[in-house]
Amino acid sequence: MRRFATVMTGLLICVCLAGAQAEKKANEDPKKTALFNGKDFEGWKLFIPEAGVDPTTVWEVREGGVLHCKGKPSGYIRTKAPYENYRLTFEWRWLKEGGNSGLLVHIQEEDKVWPKSIEGQLGSHDAADFWVIDGTDFKEHTNKDDRRVPKMHEHNEKPIGEWNQYEAVCEGNTIRLTVNGLLQNVATETTVTKGYIGFQSEGTPIEFRNIVLEPLGK
Repeated sequence: MRRFATVMTGLLICVCLAGAQAEKKANEDPKKTALFNGKDFEGWKLFIPEAGVDPTTVWEVREGGVLHCKGKPSGYIRTKAPYENYRLTFEWRWLKEGGNSGLLVHIQEEDKVWPKSIEGQLGSHDAADFWVIDGTDFKEHTNKDDRRVPKMHEHNEKPIGEWNQYEAVCEGNTIRLTVNGLLQNVATETTVTKGYIGFQSEGTPIEFRNIVLEPLGK
């Protein structure tokens, strides 16, 4: 009897494990792609315009799948492949003090500081402001004397040292920026709709992780 109970317990454990694995597989979305693998710079190009500066002294992969940026000198890291119609999510945090950085979407050739693109601001208390760069434009950018279009609400960034969540949905000629679950800005009728994706090195140490891209239907 004891042997029978042991066998049945073992079978029950196997069934539970199989069910858990099946549930895990069902919850995984095969459409989502981790743009940053947490181990190296595969799929990314590092660009620092200053001659003689090794970009890997500015950008570094750290333990726990964290992309660390020293902030100086100025430059960026961008994908080697261009993208369009996607949802991009990632986390970012400032370390000891806030500063300036940004998400660049629809980056066009050529590599320079700063490349033709539309920036989703990451600067402290300004996350989700839009900036037009090198001639890009969109409907809501009505003040042509200012390249910045402020976000819709007060900033909702977390304290220095804590991780924030960012979502950029680029669909056709529309970009929507969400910070920590709050929709903060929308750009429509953008003059660029596809290109590389990048993050700026712009003065202050900053870290990124869980950079994930989900393609959207055309």
